[in-house]
Amino acid sequence: MSVAQLKKDLLAEVKPGKKAALERFFKTGKGQYGEGDVFLGVMVPEQRKVAKKYSELSLKGIKTLLYSKIHEHRLVSLFILIDKYKRSDEKGKKEIYNFYLKNTKQVNNWDLVDLSAHKIVGDYLLDKDRKILYKLVKSKNLWERRISIISTFAFTDKKDFKDAIKICEILLKDKHDLIHKATGWVLREIGKKDQKVLEGFLKKYNKVMPRTMLRYSIERLSEAKRKFYMKK
Repeated sequence: MSVAQLKKDLLAEVKPGKKAALERFFKTGKGQYGEGDVFLGVMVPEQRKVAKKYSELSLKGIKTLLYSKIHEHRLVSLFILIDKYKRSDEKGKKEIYNFYLKNTKQVNNWDLVDLSAHKIVGDYLLDKDRKILYKLVKSKNLWERRISIISTFAFTDKKDFKDAIKICEILLKDKHDLIHKATGWVLREIGKKDQKVLEGFLKKYNKVMPRTMLRYSIERLSEAKRKFYMKK
């Protein structure tokens, strides 16, 4: 399968006017978190369609796409990687997991992380030691920290909250808004599975949590509880 042809297929899916809109939405301006990211203007459903067509692309081809400066190339590479992971045996899953971890610097915007981390890293670690997440959460790289917390969705889906809570605690002092949002999102989802676990965290930390993290985490609570936890 040809990477060059895949790129042509993506170009055929470009929507007029979407390039500029996506570059604004993903904060690609100077000094912003997505500085320098380049978009073609292809929407996610079309990217998934192209990825499905090239599901047998080799890891070498996937890596070529992942190292492209173009955002859609990287996201399509991850869609292909996720599909390949799902269809692999244990040996293949390990290879893809290791590939992902070796190339985390290229999983470098929030959508890239959010659509892939839990489906590869989190899933692989379901029945394994999770110390890698504690290394990633202390990284200076914003996206590696986000990979750490987003990966825990694979655990919380199965009502396994221990590591998610520990990583949320580590991230309480993080300075980046994108980490506050991701952590609050994870806490909110924990609350959907077990509200007592969420409220146990909130009662302990609501007065020191970044406000964005707190607001995200309490979105599904009753109005009375939201007001209670927002008080300092």
